[in-house]
This record gives sequence, C-alpha cells and structure tokens, in this order.
Amino acid sequence: MEWENLTSISAFVLLGLSKQPEQQEVLFGLFLFMYLVTVGGNLLIILAIIADAHLHTPMYFFVANLSLADACFVSTTVPKMLANIWIQNQAISYAGCLSQLYFFMLFVMLEAFLLAVMAYDRYVAICYPLHYVMVMSPGLCVFLVSASWIMNALHSLLHTLLMNNLSFCAERKIPHFFCDINPLLSLSCTDPFINELVIFTVGGLAGLVCVLCLIISYTHIFLTILKIPSIQGKQKAFSTCSSHLSVVSLFFGTSFCVYFSPPSTRSAQKGTVASVMYTVVTPVLNPFIYSLRNRDIKSSLRKLIWVSKIPSP
Repeated sequence: MEWENLTSISAFVLLGLSKQPEQQEVLFGLFLFMYLVTVGGNLLIILAIIADAHLHTPMYFFVANLSLADACFVSTTVPKMLANIWIQNQAISYAGCLSQLYFFMLFVMLEAFLLAVMAYDRYVAICYPLHYVMVMSPGLCVFLVSASWIMNALHSLLHTLLMNNLSFCAERKIPHFFCDINPLLSLSCTDPFINELVIFTVGGLAGLVCVLCLIISYTHIFLTILKIPSIQGKQKAFSTCSSHLSVVSLFFGTSFCVYFSPPSTRSAQKGTVASVMYTVVTPVLNPFIYSLRNRDIKSSLRKLIWVSKIPSP
C-alpha cells in the first residue's frame, strides 16, 4: 500500500451515516431538528439557572455545566455532518479532523465525569441531608467541575498528540460521520499499539472511576430509599432515579461498546449506530430528564419567558 506521512495529508473523507442519496434529506432534517432542540433546550436551562437566585445551589450548578457540555458536545460533530450533507462534500481537512477529535474526546469524557459528580451530589443530598450544605460547599463544587475540565482537556490532548504521530496509507475514507478515534486508528499504516494501550488504560481507568462512582452512589441511594416509610415517596424517588440511570446506562453502555469492545467484534455500522446514541440522542434527552421535568426549572423557564414577553416602558 502507498504510505503517506500524516503531516502531508490535507484531508480525510467522512462517509457519513448513509450512502443512499434519497436518505440524505431525511437525515439532514432529523439531525437538524435534534441539534436545535439540544442546543436551544440546554441554553434555556443555563439562562434560567443564571437568572433565578433560588437555583444557585450545587445541584443546579452541576446541571448548568452538564447543559453547557451537552451543547458543546453536539456542536462538535453535528454541524459538520449537516454541512457535508448540504453542500454534498464529505471532505474534512487534516487540521479540522484533529480539532474535531480533540473537542469530541474532551466533551465525551466531561459528560461522563459530570454524570458521576451529579450522582455523588444526589448521594449526599439523599443519604446525608443534614450535612449536605457543609459537604457540598461552593469551593468543592467549583473544584469538582474545574478538575473535570482540566483533566479531560489534558486527556484529550494526549490522544490527539498520539494520533498526530501516526502515519496513514493512501486510503483516507473514514467510515463514520465524524473523526472518532477508532475509525482513524483503522486507517493507520503504522502500529497503533501505543494509542490502543492509552485507550484501554488511561481512558478505561477514567471510565471505570466514573462507573464506580455511579454504582456506589446509587447503591447507597437505593438502600436509603428502601427505608422511606411512604410508598408514594419510594415510587417518586425510584422514578427519578430510574430516569437518571436510563440515560447513564445509554451513555456508558454505548460508549463502552464503541471504545472497549475487542477488535474482532467491531464493525463500522455498529460503531456508527452506537455513536449516534451517545453523541446525539443522549444530549437530546438530558434536558428533559435532568431539568425540564424539574418543577423549579420549569417555574424559572416560565418566569424567564414571561419577562421576555413584557414590553419595556
């Protein structure tokens, strides 16, 4: 095969979700709708939390950061896919591909860390309500969020730099709708052992920490809920937890299938479908499950919309 150094590559080709021309308009409309709903819903939630002083609490501080991460998450991949469908050009520059890889890795891991932090917040609130204010101090909240941003920025930079050291063959077609790490590794003509080792060790360790935090937090939460004497109270608490865990399971389940499955079981089609689930579907669901079903958020949104409709004197 013809070899080319990565520095000489000017562009890759994103094959997208479908090669059928008649499906392109449907995909464009569907993903444009989901993108607008995701970005619009999350920005409204952020504005509502900022505008309402009653929502300046640890839980809503984490919700605001999750909403920001979701909006950035989908903005990393979906706009480029929509642009490719609209102009019927599937090319993405080398610099653009590595930039997309960096920000995608940043926000996908940030999402995982924030979900784990929110689980810990709910654990303290339900299991130790009298100590909640003291434990979840403003300093700790800022530290948890800042540490999540910094660690994942460095983690993403590590993957991007390692990808930059690879050499690629003349084949530049990526069987995906964005520059994900596994499809890029499959195009490499050099041995990607170091890259795969980092994925399974550093990435696996980060994912394992998040999963363990979720499991331990919700185990204690469920045990505490079982002690609630009211059946109605138990049902309400379990309903809230099941909604949260459904999104957590969807996000972690599909992402682990994509990144930590054995190479012999991987396929481009399965990987693409799983990627759509956690890169597009999960951010669409998050505003509804975490925030829009919340009475405080809905009340703040109504106030925000009502104030915006009142004409200024």
